[in-house]
Amino acid sequence: MTPPTGAAGEGRRPGVVAAAALAQTLLAANALLVLLPIGFMVLSSLKATREIFQRPFALPVVPRWQNYAEVWGAAHFAVYFRNSLIVTVASMALILVTGTLAAYALGRYRFRGNDLIFLFFLSGIMVPIRLAIIPLFIMMRDLRLLDTVWSLILVYAASGLPSAIFILTGFFRTLPPELDNAARIDGAGELGILITVLLPLVRPALAIVTVYNIIPIWNDFFFPLVFIHQDRLKTLPLGLTVFFGEFQTNWALLFAGLTLAAAPVLALYVVMSQQFIKGLTAGAIKG
Repeated sequence: MTPPTGAAGEGRRPGVVAAAALAQTLLAANALLVLLPIGFMVLSSLKATREIFQRPFALPVVPRWQNYAEVWGAAHFAVYFRNSLIVTVASMALILVTGTLAAYALGRYRFRGNDLIFLFFLSGIMVPIRLAIIPLFIMMRDLRLLDTVWSLILVYAASGLPSAIFILTGFFRTLPPELDNAARIDGAGELGILITVLLPLVRPALAIVTVYNIIPIWNDFFFPLVFIHQDRLKTLPLGLTVFFGEFQTNWALLFAGLTLAAAPVLALYVVMSQQFIKGLTAGAIKG
């Protein structure tokens, strides 16, 4: 009898098994590096400040759930959380709507200047927006947008738009033009083609754009520090600085605040990851 060949035979080779084991080991190590700081943060949020330094890696003797209540009430956490939610949702809505419309035009139509416009948007990825902080501050001052959430929303939307157009345009260009033609024959307009035919097929791209932009927007400290001065308008990263005193820091409440701030992003990341996988599977099944 001849030895088995093909995928089954290849899977039994020692080299393939060793490569798979090495890949799994590296993935497990990477997951451990990501999960350990999160676990340390959660454990520290249930301790007193003294216990954090005395027993940093041990389980809390008596979990201090009141840390979360103190953060939510005394530290105005609810106000900061609301501001971050408003800024993040509004910024992502602008990025997804305007980015999808621009990518649809660039990806589905060929016209003079198409590549030039695409490169113009692409240049926004190459230039860090923080280099323009002084002109941005002057512009926001002249527009009287300082100390308003609109200063953050517009800056975040402008900074996230180039990457959104880059990702979505690539996905739109991979879709066969027969889809558009069939929809036009059925009497669909351009907006109907985009919403009912093409958007369901680019769900993986929309998930990538959302995850890619929402995390830096939610965690940003730089622009709120520059544009926001009133305490009632501060976002979470800026608001959590209230726990840093001149002579001491309340680490227990700080870790509790960080845990509450990270929970929505982690939950959304898990949800968007599932949608991303389902979108890829659905696209593969539809062929």
